[in-house]
Amino acid sequence: MQRKVKLGVIGAGAFSDYHLDGIRLADNCEAIAVCDVDLEKAKRQAEKYKIDSVYQDYHELLAREDIEAVTLPLPDQVHKQITLDALRAGKHVLCEKPMALSLEDCKEMIDAAKETGKLLMVGQIGRYTPCFNKAIDMVNSGEIGELFFVESEYAHDYAPIGGAGGWRVTPERHPVLGGGCHAVDLLRRIAGNPEEVFAYANHKVLKDWPVEDCTVAVMKFPNNVIGKVMCSIGCKRKYTMRTVIYGSKGTLIVDSKLPYITLYRDHFSDEEHLKNRWQQEIGMEIQVPIDDHNFRGEVTDFCNAIIEGHLVECTGEEGAVTVAACLAIVESARKGEKVEIKYDL
Repeated sequence: MQRKVKLGVIGAGAFSDYHLDGIRLADNCEAIAVCDVDLEKAKRQAEKYKIDSVYQDYHELLAREDIEAVTLPLPDQVHKQITLDALRAGKHVLCEKPMALSLEDCKEMIDAAKETGKLLMVGQIGRYTPCFNKAIDMVNSGEIGELFFVESEYAHDYAPIGGAGGWRVTPERHPVLGGGCHAVDLLRRIAGNPEEVFAYANHKVLKDWPVEDCTVAVMKFPNNVIGKVMCSIGCKRKYTMRTVIYGSKGTLIVDSKLPYITLYRDHFSDEEHLKNRWQQEIGMEIQVPIDDHNFRGEVTDFCNAIIEGHLVECTGEEGAVTVAACLAIVESARKGEKVEIKYDL
């Protein structure tokens, strides 16, 4: 029988349901403790998920020798300190995205993981989204030829979700970093690490929030690939991460909320009835499951790495590179000039 990693979950807010549901469905782990500064929230989640141990002080949870690792469904502002405390307490850590709000904090977290020998994983959940992974496999196999343009959007109306205590409504948590990191991380996986960016931002919807609510960034990727990220937290529409990938032989249109990827090709077939058609206008729908918050896949990967002794999919270094790219977008929009992205880790 496969051993199960015993996990503590620090944070019992609304997002903890994703973590606790995923852990419950995974075969290689189990949640044995939950913690929150709001003890009643922790008790409710413990009752809902049949967890025996509840804590208000996360240090008490970290003191337990039977807890091997923790997951952190927490506000971005506290990621760094709780990650550091957990690593130094001898726990492996699965920290929610974004890794931290500054590159300096990311470096400190990476250093702590190295010093303690514990795994640090950043929860860039898009790395476990079936449609994105299928699209990346198709790009890597040459299905659409040579890349020349990639774009992704993070469109998510934050108006009703300021977060407990308004933790999303703060100047240090720019939406490009807090949410747009999904789109940036995805384009990095497709086209490599962006080299420079020029961005524009405006503030026309959530006017009582202290940061811009819409940002568009044009990015230069390796091999002269052009990219674009759009991040809006005020848009009035259903959440989406619609992504389009253009290659010399075809195009992929991917939406994490749709059960298919649309593939366009310069050429599909030499069959007689297709010879005189513009085949590039034929959209082929490739079926994929909808699972845009696949925490089961994420926590399974995390715990397999612990059990088998290998690296995780999104290491601290990987999480920090995405943070660096996001911060460069914010800097460019505020300065009104091109910014070269530095990856000084």
